[in-house]
Amino acid sequence: MKKFLIVGLGNIGKQYANTRHNIGFKILDHFASQENLTFETQKLGDVTTFKLKGRTFIFLKPSTYMNLSGKAVLYWLTKENIPLENLLIVTDDLNLSFGSIRVKTKGSDGGHNGLKDIQDKLNTTNYNRFRFGISDAFNKGQQIDYVLGEWTDEENQKLKERLEKSVELIKSFGMAGIHITMNGFNGK
Repeated sequence: MKKFLIVGLGNIGKQYANTRHNIGFKILDHFASQENLTFETQKLGDVTTFKLKGRTFIFLKPSTYMNLSGKAVLYWLTKENIPLENLLIVTDDLNLSFGSIRVKTKGSDGGHNGLKDIQDKLNTTNYNRFRFGISDAFNKGQQIDYVLGEWTDEENQKLKERLEKSVELIKSFGMAGIHITMNGFNGK
């Protein structure tokens, strides 16, 4: 049975639950609600498992806070003996317009501290990432307030459709592979 580790990046705590920076958690939570999955608190994060046509998806929401996500990612990859090519990191991206999707097999951290820590712990930039656009609609010097700010009413209205698309993307990653998923979802 093929195993995949799907990691949604975010920060733990109620105060962060509906913030832009927590879109990784939000996408995994939406997937879990669609499939009636329940996250359980385990070592370094909340975890649930989803099985589909001979594949096992392990969903992880690290409890290490965003900037230390690499520790949880490395632990669960090792514990579950999952190859690096079966890892997908779900994260927010300021450089993409709201709701835009970009899937890549490698790249820089783009100034994202969660990705920076993952790259440090995995000792590579070659891992799959699903970047969800949150846009850069903030004034100079307001980046932290923006990413840790909550979605606007307009964004919330559009978010449901984008969450549905994100669930499809994750299933495609496990069933069809990264390259077909990139072709099918990038820019959509």
